[in-house]
Amino acid sequence: MLFGYFRQKKHNRIIVERQYAALTATARTPVFYAELGVPDTVMGRFEMLSLVLILYFRRTRQSARGGQEIAQEIIDAFFEDVDHSIRELGIGDQGVPKRMKKLAGMFFGRLESYAAALDKDDGDLLASALRRNIYPQIGDAAPNMAGLAEWMMDAERKLRALEEEVVVTGTVRLDTPGGLL
Repeated sequence: MLFGYFRQKKHNRIIVERQYAALTATARTPVFYAELGVPDTVMGRFEMLSLVLILYFRRTRQSARGGQEIAQEIIDAFFEDVDHSIRELGIGDQGVPKRMKKLAGMFFGRLESYAAALDKDDGDLLASALRRNIYPQIGDAAPNMAGLAEWMMDAERKLRALEEEVVVTGTVRLDTPGGLL
């Protein structure tokens, strides 16, 4: 029994790594930065990865136990990745927990605001939330996020239609603006 547990964990790790790599590849797609108004900065990349993960987590919340376990491991991998990135930026050990707490709060705040708009199928509300979160200090001078909001709404519809087998095997792929990744 114990050995089966470790085998399952190793199997999940492979699935998690494959799925997390696919999700991060989607978030790094140049079209988001070149054409849809996301700034190509450290924070812009955090915003895009958060957004892609939020879409993925919204799909996995309807999954069976296996899909939800994989989703939890992906969120763990995301925050490990964020921690590593903060340290690479030169933040000392004592400053990391404070920054991690702030970034975790940002992530979960975005989850709530994007979910509210997606649940209402309201593109304008979603574009407004994206604009407010991606460009917090610019206000009215921020780019229009309608294209990104439209992509998110379309991606969510496609994710909802995915078979459970795609989720539990870690083979979820998101179409990117302009084609499949």
